Amino acid sequence: MKKNASRNGADNPAVVEYKRVLQQVLENRPSGTRGALAEALGKHRSFISQITNPNYSVPIPARHIETIFEICHFLANEKAKFLDAYARAHSQRIPTSSLAAPRWRELVLRVPDMRDRAMNRQLDDLLKETVQRIGRLVKER
Repeated sequence: MKKNASRNGADNPAVVEYKRVLQQVLENRPSGTRGALAEALGKHRSFISQITNPNYSVPIPARHIETIFEICHFLANEKAKFLDAYARAHSQRIPTSSLAAPRWRELVLRVPDMRDRAMNRQLDDLLKETVQRIGRLVKER
């Protein structure tokens, strides 16, 4: 167990460094950020405590990095410092950049009920077509 801890956790200076960066970022964000992060990752708040505390050996999974950046609103210098330390700590699992492929998010819209089934369908189709066209533009960039 100690061997694992030294490879991935508190005994690894690079892990300590990237956890400190995340910890500092979270300290400068609104109080609900930890809860929002836990929800976005589908984890309990205790997981957030473990991945932000340099004393815990729990590394941050690479698949969570982009979500962490998005929810915590990292500044460019914070992101660079974090990624540098993360790459040194886990050279075998460097996260892929969000620039490689577009990320998608869900948006729920409230639209007026036209009180006519055919008109409601026209409105729905118009909105779907607009989103599809935006998607094609994103893919072309």
